[in-house]
Amino acid sequence: MHLHPRRWRYGYAWITLGFFAFSLVGHWLFAWFAYTSEQVAHNQPIQVSDYLIQTLRDTLENWQSEFLQLLWQVGGLAILLHLGSPQSKEGNDRVEEKIDAILRRIDPESGDRTIAELDRRFERQPDDPPEHRFRGA
Repeated sequence: MHLHPRRWRYGYAWITLGFFAFSLVGHWLFAWFAYTSEQVAHNQPIQVSDYLIQTLRDTLENWQSEFLQLLWQVGGLAILLHLGSPQSKEGNDRVEEKIDAILRRIDPESGDRTIAELDRRFERQPDDPPEHRFRGA
């Protein structure tokens, strides 16, 4: 079976959303069972407004302490890497500089031309450091 990459492009996001929805529904469902059981045990009336307040409070506590923290650590890092923050490019800059130096060393006459062609082909970004741009034009 061949999996088409485009079809699965957002697969991780959909699966994560499914897990999130399933766990949220499960949390609220079992919170209802716990709430009604506690109210019956204490001979108290079952009031939906009390249930909503308690469960919403618990949900927001969980969201803040677990999901939001993890979301920022993983999602925030992925977004910053995708956007190309300066911190995420440190490794790439070093590798690019080394490769440029190797190309110039092994082919002094056309190394800069090769680097410029690669820069055009792979669309070097305007915010890349100046030492990565073609020096010869």
